Amino acid sequence: MAPDTVSLRYFLVLAQELNFTRTAARIGIAQPALSTRMRRLEAELGTALLVRNTRSVVLTTAGAALAESAPPALAALDRAWDTARSAAAGELGTLRIGYSLSAGAETAPALVDRLIRGNSGLEVGAVPMATPEISPAVADGRIDAGITRGEQPGRGVRRFLLRRARIGVQLAQHHPLAEHPEIEIADAAAYPLRLPDRAANPVIHDQLSALFRDTRPHPRFHTPRTGSMSGARNCGRSPAGC
Repeated sequence: MAPDTVSLRYFLVLAQELNFTRTAARIGIAQPALSTRMRRLEAELGTALLVRNTRSVVLTTAGAALAESAPPALAALDRAWDTARSAAAGELGTLRIGYSLSAGAETAPALVDRLIRGNSGLEVGAVPMATPEISPAVADGRIDAGITRGEQPGRGVRRFLLRRARIGVQLAQHHPLAEHPEIEIADAAAYPLRLPDRAANPVIHDQLSALFRDTRPHPRFHTPRTGSMSGARNCGRSPAGC
């Protein structure tokens, strides 16, 4: 049976001091409690570690051997505890992250960089995924975390807000609104608008469509199978943009 590591650490201090009074004061326990622990340690090992008298404390051959071999063993044990705690805290091992293409330009790289810089023992694997697949992949354990635009539906996952960002509208340089630093929703609604395909990202598609729900006349939407909306001009009076 492995000895009590607390008593073993106390023994190492006693091996340095060779005095029960000084050792008890240095550790911060009562001297009788220290004596009890040393007797228990000797009983566990089945051998005497100390020769005691009223004036001095001397290490036996076994005690001297233990005083020499125990420190590296305890250091290795401490490293094992630290490794276990780091793994439990998510600071060690491999973290699998799936991210939507719209989060891949800025949010995902910034998050991965911060994770790697803050956790030297952590390996991060980030892969692009279709947005509707991310929440189910987190729920069934295929990935550990997912990054999406908008709060995607799905059971068995917890959601956290990473950042808020305004969405812009891309315009040709010769477009009548191109010189405006900020575009009103009603002004944008006067022109044909291209939105992300709803099948690829229903949450973002519906959020963007909802911005124009009360505008008259309703804008003409086009939803190509590829491509996404990204910002060149901000749409005014809406935190979600257009």
